[in-house]
Amino acid sequence: MNIAQVLLFILPAYIANATPVIFGGGMPVDFRKKFTDKERVLGDGKTWRGLLAGICFGSLTGFVESQLCSTAVLSLSVCLTDFLPIGIVLSLGTMLGDLAGSFVKRRMRIKRGQPSLILDQLSFLFFALLLSIPYVPSGFLALNSLVFLVVLTYLLHVATNILANRLGLKKVPW
Repeated sequence: MNIAQVLLFILPAYIANATPVIFGGGMPVDFRKKFTDKERVLGDGKTWRGLLAGICFGSLTGFVESQLCSTAVLSLSVCLTDFLPIGIVLSLGTMLGDLAGSFVKRRMRIKRGQPSLILDQLSFLFFALLLSIPYVPSGFLALNSLVFLVVLTYLLHVATNILANRLGLKKVPW
């Protein structure tokens, strides 16, 4: 496993996941509608502005990585085939995973702001990785890389949420 490759690979997902905390707000994705269980489909925390910002900034990260690789600013040994499509699918997968996690939390009657191990920290990663499979070189997402990403993502997610809470960007530290 080349750690630099793995980090560059996952960076668009991390950026997409963090961006809604800064740029979110506004109209909820579910338009405040309720599901058949009489609970909100997603809740107020999932907004169109946050969703679109996450996809845009994550995709932009993939574009920048692609440009840095094509101009050899980054060592070619850490560059995958092309970061642009990977950045787009990772960003889209990240945001879909975040929405799916919120949907499941509402079905479990976990209120907005209440913690849920795995759903809060890792659902975005699983969806991002799943959508990226057709775009990554064969064998790149080996078991050791996946384990590394799961552990790193969990630890980073916890740390960055605590920081965002202390900076006043989030109401809760999870």
